[in-house]
Amino acid sequence: MTSAPVRIANCSGFYGDRRSAAREMVSGGDIDVLTGDWLAELTMLILARSQAKRPGGGYARTFVSQMEEVMGTCLDRGIKVVSNAGGLDPRGCAEAVAEVADRLGLQPRIAVVSGDDLMPRLAELVEAGVDLAHFETGEPVGELTRFLTANAYLGCFGIVDALERGADIVVTGRVTDAAVVCGPAAWHHRWRRDDWDALAGAVVAGHVIECGTQATGGNYSFFTEVDGLEHTGFPFADIASDGSSVIGKHDGTGGEVSIGTVTSQLLYEIGGPRYLGPDVVARFDTIELEQVGPDRVRIHGVEGEPPPSTLKVAMNLVGGFRNDLSVALTGLDIEAKAELVERAFWAACPFEPADFAQVTTRLVRTDKEDPATNEEAVAQWRITLKDPDQAKVGRVIADAVTELALSTIPGMFVITGSPTAGGPYGVYRPALVPADLVPQYVEMLGGETVVVDSTAPANLDPSSGPPAGIESSIGVTGSDVRGDTVAIPLGRLVGARSGDKGGNANVGVFARHDEVWSWLREFLTTERLRALLPEVAPLTVDRYCFEEIRSLNFVIHGLLEEGVAASSRQDAQAKSLGEWLRSRHVDVPASLAALVA
Repeated sequence: MTSAPVRIANCSGFYGDRRSAAREMVSGGDIDVLTGDWLAELTMLILARSQAKRPGGGYARTFVSQMEEVMGTCLDRGIKVVSNAGGLDPRGCAEAVAEVADRLGLQPRIAVVSGDDLMPRLAELVEAGVDLAHFETGEPVGELTRFLTANAYLGCFGIVDALERGADIVVTGRVTDAAVVCGPAAWHHRWRRDDWDALAGAVVAGHVIECGTQATGGNYSFFTEVDGLEHTGFPFADIASDGSSVIGKHDGTGGEVSIGTVTSQLLYEIGGPRYLGPDVVARFDTIELEQVGPDRVRIHGVEGEPPPSTLKVAMNLVGGFRNDLSVALTGLDIEAKAELVERAFWAACPFEPADFAQVTTRLVRTDKEDPATNEEAVAQWRITLKDPDQAKVGRVIADAVTELALSTIPGMFVITGSPTAGGPYGVYRPALVPADLVPQYVEMLGGETVVVDSTAPANLDPSSGPPAGIESSIGVTGSDVRGDTVAIPLGRLVGARSGDKGGNANVGVFARHDEVWSWLREFLTTERLRALLPEVAPLTVDRYCFEEIRSLNFVIHGLLEEGVAASSRQDAQAKSLGEWLRSRHVDVPASLAALVA
C-alpha cells in the first residue's frame, strides 16, 4: 500500500534565523514534521569558539527557546521535530530541551544522533591509514593538534532509527543539511537503503527547503514581483512515497513558491549534476518542475545513484591572525590617492610585505561622479594582513595607518581597523573518511544507545571520472550575437543565486523562458563569465548545464581563499556574486530584450 505524503516544514535556514518561525509553522497549518537547518561550515567554527568560552556553547540555544514555545503543541498534534541544532554538543542540546520539557510538565521522547565528531579519533584514523588530506588540493593533514573541529557529514538513517524507536524530538550533530528532511521521509514511507530514486527525490526536497525562506522568495533575483517579503513565509515539502514532492508554504504568508524561486534555491551552493551525499547521489540533471497551483511546485523525475564509499569531513583550524583596515579616499584623484596611501603605509610599517603570510590590497570604487553627498564622494583603500604572529598584525599596523593622518592625502580618515591586536581567523579544510569507519550512535535520553551503520548497501566507484555535465574551464567560445542587439543588464533576462562551497564559490544562472535559455546556454561561457567578473579571471572555473531547469552553474575555485572565515573579500560568502553578474551590461538580441521591455 502506498503511504500518504508526509508534510515536512522548515523553521530555520541558519543559526540566527527568525525565532518566531517554529511557532508560525506549527500554528499556521497542518504539518507532520518540524525541522530546520542551524549549521554551516562557518557555524561549526563559531560554536567551537563559544564552547571554549563557556559550557553549553556548542549548540544552537535558539532551538531550545523555540522548543519552549511549540513543544506542547507538537506533542498534542503528533508533530515530530528533527533538528541539527546539536552542533558540537548534540547531547547537551537534547538535555537542555529535556530541562525545558520538565519545567513545562511535558514528557517527550528525545533522541540524540551522534558519531560525527571525529576530533577524539583523528590520531586513531591517521594511524589506521586515513590520510585526511585536503580533498581538493591534496595537502597533507599536518599537525593534528591545530584543529578545532572535525565533523563527518552523516546521512539520514540514524534519524530514521530514532523515529522508529518512538522519538518525538531528534537532535543531531553534523548531518547533511538535507538529512533532516530525508530522514523523516524515509521513516514515514519505510524506504529501504537502496531506494535510490525515492531517497534522491527527498534529498532534492530537503535541499530546496533547508535554507528556509530562500525557497519562498527570499534572496530571489525577481523579488520586485513578489509580495509580502517584509515577513516571508517559511516552506514545507509534501514528500510522496516515490520521492516526488510538492513545495509549498502556509496560506496567507508572505512570499511565493514558484518555479523561479524553487529553481533559484536548487542552484544554491551546488557543484555538478551529481549531488553527492552519504545516503544517495541525487542527479540534479534529472529534476523536473511543475507549477501545480498557487504557491505549489511539484518536483519529480529525480534519479538516484549509490553514494560514494566515503563521507565528507569538515575540519576547522585557527589559521593565524588578521587585521583589516580601510582608508577613505575622497573626491578627486582617487587612484593617485590610493597609490600614495599604499606607499606611505609600507614606509611607516616596520615590516615588508614579504614578512607576512598574506597581504591583500584593494581599491574599492564606491565614489560617484559629481557626488551629491559626502558619502558619494568616498572610495576606499583596503588592506588585509594575515600572519601566525599576532603582534605583527596588531598595534604596529594600526600605528602605521595613524601616522598617515596629517602627512599624505587630503580628506583622509580611517573607516575600519583594529586599534590594538589583530584577531584570529579560521581556515576550513575538507577531507574524506571511509564511511564504514564512522558509525552513527542513536541514544534515547534515559535509555539505550544503538549503532547505525553509515555504509550504504552499494557505492559509486570513486574512480568513475568527473561528474556528468562538466565543461572544462576553457569551455566553448559561444557564437557572437548577430542581428539587432540591445545593451541591457544581464539580470533583466536571467536570475541568479550564489554562495560558498568551502574556499570555492558557485553562481547558478537560470532562465524563465525557453527563448532566453537557448541564448543563455550558448552565450554565457566560462570565458564570458571571466570577462563580466574580472575578479574571477585568473581562477579555475567549471561550468555545468542543467537542461531540465534551464540553468547553468559555475563553480569558481579558490575565490574565497581558505574558506568563509579566512576570506579577505568584502562578501566573504559570495552571496552577492550572482547579483553582481546580473548587473553587468551585455548585448542581447532585440527580440529577447523586448520580453522585459
